[in-house]
Amino acid sequence: GAMTFFDVFNGDADGICALHQLRLAQPRDAVLVTGVKRDTALLQRLIAAPGDDVTVLDIPLDRNRGALLALLQTGVQVRYFDHHHASSPLPQHPLLQIEIDVSSAVCTSIIVDRLLGGRYRSWAVVAAFGDNLLAAAARLASTLSVPAATVAAWRDLGECLNYNAYGGSESDLVCSPAELYRTLAPYEDAQQFIEQEPVLARIRAARTADMVQALACAPEIDTAGVTLHQLPDAAWARRVIGSFANHLATSDWKRAHAVLVPYADASFSLSLRVPQIAGISAAAFCRRFGGGGRRIAGGCDGLPPEELPRVSDELIRSYPMSSSQDES
Repeated sequence: GAMTFFDVFNGDADGICALHQLRLAQPRDAVLVTGVKRDTALLQRLIAAPGDDVTVLDIPLDRNRGALLALLQTGVQVRYFDHHHASSPLPQHPLLQIEIDVSSAVCTSIIVDRLLGGRYRSWAVVAAFGDNLLAAAARLASTLSVPAATVAAWRDLGECLNYNAYGGSESDLVCSPAELYRTLAPYEDAQQFIEQEPVLARIRAARTADMVQALACAPEIDTAGVTLHQLPDAAWARRVIGSFANHLATSDWKRAHAVLVPYADASFSLSLRVPQIAGISAAAFCRRFGGGGRRIAGGCDGLPPEELPRVSDELIRSYPMSSSQDES
């Protein structure tokens, strides 16, 4: 039969904007495979045949390695773009093109932006803001001649797109990520999307209401080096965990910040943000508990309640104090 195209992407701002830039440059009609942000083992959902063509964006290779190797053995062509930690050696195969950069100031949309020579850069700026890479976003935005108010609107969009990906399942979300991608797919210009699509106002209103509730929660741990907030078992808490963690990191950047929230199966999710100069990266900390991430941001899913005391102890031990480096 005819070959099938698959576009497989994380449901957050970075995954959506990375795919969007790529498809503006190289349009194709593809089966979309995505989900909530924590659904990162997406490749195993594919039922692909020899000759099919798969593009993968912003999901960690380690969670998908077995499924990736199986696809390649089947005779499926794969392009893989990502910025999360990947164990070496990286797979090598004639049908595989791999673009992975784990530098701390890079997200998947920045990798795609490089590849496209900055053709749809407003969307890379949106994504970088969504991933809380504020300096990288500002640097990219400075290459475009746009007023500060536009950059602020792009930041709001990135934060809203990112917020919309957090939840236990798509029923927690304001809008499903696939639907959100389809809504913004026609827009080369992020500003036009912001002005014309009512879904953004719905997402922004929900995010604002959720943040008000999160900000009312007192921390369980509040030391010189780290805070830990435990949010209640509620859809709003599952939605806001990432936005809240980013807010804490941005407003108090000298300390590490952990946010916990329970899920339907009684397990917990952890969102962790740590200073750039912290002795232990967020990814390394989260890997101790079966999670992962990047230098300054990481997370764990499926933490059993009995692990929480150890999480607390290790946070206090790992992030004892803000750095003694010059505080400029």
